[in-house]
Amino acid sequence: MLQHCKSPISWKDLMALLGLRDMVSFRQAYLQPALENGLIERTIPDKPQSRHQRYRLTEKGQRWLRKQRYDV
Repeated sequence: MLQHCKSPISWKDLMALLGLRDMVSFRQAYLQPALENGLIERTIPDKPQSRHQRYRLTEKGQRWLRKQRYDV
């Protein structure tokens, strides 16, 4: 999922790229953990329910991705 957040992306587009259909499961299993761990961030943090909300990779998320590439 993180690889798709290099540029701002909506949750609907993320779900489509991951081949997922259940919004509740997606939020619980992917979106919330990534947000809580600081790997991604909202582009409109003060309006989490905005229809214009997008998600992007944080510096921490970028470091995590780089580390995974070296460990493979």
